[in-house]
Amino acid sequence: MSGPEPDGPPPSALHGPSRAWLGLASVLAAPVVAVLAFLYADHSEPGTVDRWFIDPTADSVGQPWRRVALALDFLGEPAGSVALVTLLVAGCLLLRRPRAAVLVAAGPVVSVVATTLIKPVVGRTIHGPGNLSYPSGHTAFATSLAIALALLAAGLFRLGRTAGFALVLGVALAGGAAMGWAQVALGAHYPTDVLGGWCTALVLVPATAWLVDRTAGRMSGAGLPVRR
Repeated sequence: MSGPEPDGPPPSALHGPSRAWLGLASVLAAPVVAVLAFLYADHSEPGTVDRWFIDPTADSVGQPWRRVALALDFLGEPAGSVALVTLLVAGCLLLRRPRAAVLVAAGPVVSVVATTLIKPVVGRTIHGPGNLSYPSGHTAFATSLAIALALLAAGLFRLGRTAGFALVLGVALAGGAAMGWAQVALGAHYPTDVLGGWCTALVLVPATAWLVDRTAGRMSGAGLPVRR
């Protein structure tokens, strides 16, 4: 768990042993985003799958859980997200994990930008025509941070392929589920919007981590194996 040696390359952003499994998960998640986009394009009501969970068009949680939902929602808003990401980036730098710091900052940005671009294409709305809902940007943000932190932990603890992948997937599920619950409970998104946001992050964050490592390797010009 010690930091990199002064004369060695920094640890990678992507957990090397579980790289193949993360790639497979990303490949499987991409069609889910596309299929849900096709099924719910231009819809303005919850679908059958959404109604299995809850009627997501009205606030459905009382106190004290409503305060919890609002707090989670705030972390996905501009002020809350910037503060949270800044704190986590500082933590990565204190741990001497610069590539992880870049991923913590870049992963959520890439995922949220993607959801923002997808929304007008799909055209699904909630609570009126001005409220585009698919996929959930809040859920994509939370899932992206969860994946980035899990990748950092997998590297710090030098986990193997199975343990590393299980950690990343489990933390991604927990982070996405927490924010997704808040979004549905507050009536901001349909459950399938949440699933689309979660899958969007699962597609993009491992790819972003790979790109961070590749770019850093080219900039260093060391051509040396990267420590995990």
